[in-house]
Amino acid sequence: MNRVEDQLTAIRTYGGTGSWGGAAARVVRLAAGEIMPSQIAIVSSLLLGLAATLGTMVIHGFVVHTMVTTLRRNLHRGLLGMRLWVNLTFVMGATLLALAGHLAEIALWAFVLYICGAVTDISSAIYSSAGSYTTSGSDIVLPPRWKLLGPFEAVCGMLMFGVSTAFIFAVIQRLIRARYEEAGSIDFDH
Repeated sequence: MNRVEDQLTAIRTYGGTGSWGGAAARVVRLAAGEIMPSQIAIVSSLLLGLAATLGTMVIHGFVVHTMVTTLRRNLHRGLLGMRLWVNLTFVMGATLLALAGHLAEIALWAFVLYICGAVTDISSAIYSSAGSYTTSGSDIVLPPRWKLLGPFEAVCGMLMFGVSTAFIFAVIQRLIRARYEEAGSIDFDH
């Protein structure tokens, strides 16, 4: 018997029936080069998807931070709250900022699809990415090695659209509160 078979026998003997034993056996097989390429492809797709998800969260974090700090600064200066058109302009600006963030996130995912070779050109990457991010889908079929990136991007898109919607709603709510508190007509604390 060779060394890999000895290690696998030891794993089966001393704890190889549960999920940890199976995972340990896969690690031994991976180290020995015995794992099939499709299993490695899933891991690389998973890691790339996690990295792109982290990038998406960072981009959206900057967008939300910009919305919050701008709202707070303008409320503190008294620029927002009383005038309808100023409030409306601010809400439109916040919405456009959220849209710009979503477009940057789609571009990030398109770049990921392009550099990993899942699509042939950048326009196909953008089209596929926009379809996945918005969960509307596209007619571009990703290679089996990279199919996991589509659902990853779809989940990211749904979450980021939810975050954007929540923050735009919070901005509107804060502007309504500021408008009526300054007018003295509604007491929001009671």
